[in-house]
Amino acid sequence: MLQLNPPLPMNTPKGEGFAHILIDYGPESDLYWTVLITASGEIWTFANRDVRASKNITLGRVSPGSPQDDGAPIPMRPRNRDG
Repeated sequence: MLQLNPPLPMNTPKGEGFAHILIDYGPESDLYWTVLITASGEIWTFANRDVRASKNITLGRVSPGSPQDDGAPIPMRPRNRDG
């Protein structure tokens, strides 16, 4: 577990927010980002595949994609996506 200093701006299925904590369960697991959602103040943990870095013109990231919310619960451990 790593506390991010400074927090990183992120796009999530729940909206824009700032990642404050990064959780790494090891080489056979996704990274998990704990994000404080700007609009609602909610705190959510998202798998790496569910978040995107926010826009940063200086770094040339002018239109990052938005992750889609498929309505499925966000697991704390990876689930088998192959079947």
